[in-house]
Amino acid sequence: MSRLLHVASGPYAPPVPARELTAVSADGARLHVEVHGPESAPPVVLVHGWTCSTAFWAAQIRDLAADHRVIAYDQRGHGRSPASSACGTDVLADDLEAVLKATLAPGEKAVIAGHSMGGMTVLAATGRPALREHAAAVVLCSTGSSRLVAESTVVPIRPGPLRTWLTRRILGSRAPLGPVTPLARRILKYGTMGPGSAPHMIEACARIVHACPRRVRRAWSHVLDLLDLDHGVRQLAAPTAVLVGTADRLTPPVHSRALAAALPHCVGLTELTGMGHMTPVEAPELVSARIRQLVGTYAHVKEGA
Repeated sequence: MSRLLHVASGPYAPPVPARELTAVSADGARLHVEVHGPESAPPVVLVHGWTCSTAFWAAQIRDLAADHRVIAYDQRGHGRSPASSACGTDVLADDLEAVLKATLAPGEKAVIAGHSMGGMTVLAATGRPALREHAAAVVLCSTGSSRLVAESTVVPIRPGPLRTWLTRRILGSRAPLGPVTPLARRILKYGTMGPGSAPHMIEACARIVHACPRRVRRAWSHVLDLLDLDHGVRQLAAPTAVLVGTADRLTPPVHSRALAAALPHCVGLTELTGMGHMTPVEAPELVSARIRQLVGTYAHVKEGA
């Protein structure tokens, strides 16, 4: 693993999985998958966002794996999943389907939580048989379904063509991120985290984000720029909770409010005061508690366990 992939100690140091496996997607892409916790426990599937990895969910894994089977995977090109020439919402859906089929028994229900691009992955897969079969409930964290660049407030000027152009240039930059320096931490905090984020949270996020290869980061930025999954929102039949930080600059609350209004079965919109885009890191207990609550309400231990 890269020395930048994650922190080595503290609450955001990734736990050692009970087992690891490789899921193979429809186009042959190989996905690194981790399983944590008791095999007989109710399952939770965690899907990370752009430029992140399974390490992003360390706090949730550590909490939930005590009494849940927690499944997390690296999106293609991220973490330990090799990069692929294919990018797009269809392959995101293919990959999630492959992970669900590789880790869940037929008919087994799980709570599926997606952060940022991970939430978009769930929305891309709403028409897929595997999601309908396995989703007991969904958590959409800090995400949106369309107009991501136009609505972003990373560039602090009034909305319009200039802000959209500048945001597109920043998110799609070819520049390497380089080592995690004090300046890099300040930039990352401004763009992705709330003003009250603790240093150890910023460090954890910086190491994960800086480990994402430049080519992968740029390729997926184009997918996000053109994203239109509004139809997926309307097709997501599973009970769905929506969470967002009020200080989120990448996917501001306007997105989550639109999701909550359009979802067929929204079970609550939670706006986390002062939190930025990295809600699972910035508010780990609150995110874990919401997942745990949905498991208790909608998921069941598989038969014979």
